[in-house]
Amino acid sequence: MSTVTKKELIEHIAQATNHKRVIVKQVVQEFLDQVIVELGQDNRLEFRDFGVFEVKLRQPRMAQNPKTLEPVWVPAKRSVRFKTGRQMRHVLAERDAADAPPGGGADHDGAGVGGDRSGGGSASTA
Repeated sequence: MSTVTKKELIEHIAQATNHKRVIVKQVVQEFLDQVIVELGQDNRLEFRDFGVFEVKLRQPRMAQNPKTLEPVWVPAKRSVRFKTGRQMRHVLAERDAADAPPGGGADHDGAGVGGDRSGGGSASTA
């Protein structure tokens, strides 16, 4: 696994679309800026087959400092959640299947021979 930077992504898009890098860079940056603006306004962004970005509020809670074991108040905060879309799930599942050992132990859903180990319902992707 490697990291792809914004610069590298812009280069790939410019080559694939035969557009100048400077134009692609402006479009990509405007897209990213708009994603930030929309999420900052608590809007949900849905890109079919790719996925959904949405803002979730994490409730305030009491935690514990692991070093001193003292209780610590953690205030509420907003975070961005991404849920994969159908096409991305399909690509990731193909990658998982390719990486699985031959005659592997787990079923496609990762639950193994015994079935669903989650205790019911679908797994969360938070």
